[in-house]
Amino acid sequence: MRMSPCKTVTPDEAVKVIKSGDHIHLSSVASSPQCLVAAMCRRGRAGELDNVHIHHLHTEGPAPYADPEFEGIFQLNSFFVGSNVRRHTQQGYADYIPVFLGETQRLYREGYLPCHVVMLQVCPPDEQGIVSLGTSVDATLAAMEVAETVIAVINPNVPRTYGDALISIDKIDIFVEDDTPLETVHFPKPDATEEAIGRHCAALIDDGATLQLGIGAIPNAVLNQLAGHKNLGIHTEMFADGVIGLVEKGVINGADKVIDPGKMVATFLLGSKQLYDYTHRNKHVLMKDVGYTNDPFIIAKNPKVTAINSALQIDLTGQICADSLGTQFYSGVGGQIDFFYGASRSPGGRAIVAMPSVTDKGVSKIAPVLLPGAGVVTTRAHTHWLVTEFGAVNLYGRSLQERARLIISVANPLHQEALDRAAFERFGSHYYFMHK
Repeated sequence: MRMSPCKTVTPDEAVKVIKSGDHIHLSSVASSPQCLVAAMCRRGRAGELDNVHIHHLHTEGPAPYADPEFEGIFQLNSFFVGSNVRRHTQQGYADYIPVFLGETQRLYREGYLPCHVVMLQVCPPDEQGIVSLGTSVDATLAAMEVAETVIAVINPNVPRTYGDALISIDKIDIFVEDDTPLETVHFPKPDATEEAIGRHCAALIDDGATLQLGIGAIPNAVLNQLAGHKNLGIHTEMFADGVIGLVEKGVINGADKVIDPGKMVATFLLGSKQLYDYTHRNKHVLMKDVGYTNDPFIIAKNPKVTAINSALQIDLTGQICADSLGTQFYSGVGGQIDFFYGASRSPGGRAIVAMPSVTDKGVSKIAPVLLPGAGVVTTRAHTHWLVTEFGAVNLYGRSLQERARLIISVANPLHQEALDRAAFERFGSHYYFMHK
């Protein structure tokens, strides 16, 4: 029986529905329901649960269920390795399911993963009994469709966003009240290297382009360079504070988009409280199921889709590793291939991987070969534009030897000689003959 939205229970009462062996889905990123997580962990410490499986995209804030103390009690199998569970995943206390971000919803809808309980956050209901998932739609709708029980935290800090975020209270079984602020992230000001990368990326963005940007300083550096552009649109898996100023200046207006014109489309948000306040009741923000935002064939319907993503390492043939450092998982597949493929099919689209040429320790991120155990997230065939602080090169349609020469040209000069030597050893004397 579904409960009235006026009747709420405590977090400890709500999580009593969880049984040993259950699979739990948590809403993700800024909107992880921390009061329910804490209550669930209290049950775990009391010896009331074992072998409970937890699934989510990356989350911000505490993730205590991944701690070694809960081994055998909770098993995290995440769809993306966030910083809060990275060490535990690398140590084997948590695990990771490699999956394209756009297909995370299929794991539930097509029965690859069961879902017994969904725990999420929503804004207060309106007069019609409609609530909003706010900053995180992602795979949560799919989980709700197949779950036995849905627990919702009604939180006034959750913005009322539109699109697929709007759901009826009839879809919810148990209500909890909490007013804990959503998790926020304040990205640092881009440094000189990131600003240079931003300039090179911005030069590849045409007026009227539809943008997909990832998380961090480089996307912000790109946005900082776009004040002179016109009629840009947003169709992305996420956006942060950097878009707000460009919307207010009229640079981002979605006027040239073919699908969802005038709307900024995303499946989750991450940034400051200002961002969350900005999206509250904002008709220009459309929060959609991840199966929509990350479908390459939907992405490709918009013109000039420009997808900018990062990498941990790239080899001399254009293979991109974005999820691991050798055998140590660092993040996840995410939506890189979703958007690279979509952008490559878009009329006038560009797929860009942007990264500093070296790590913080001065190690070249451009390597003769990927580290042993490194995963290829983006294949040679999917890789088009590569941008570092030293320039931008287009690898599409280039041979292996041509690619090597172009990739080396945007490597850190301190490493170019060694990379050139490695290319010669790999391709033979013909490499020098063809490219001298």
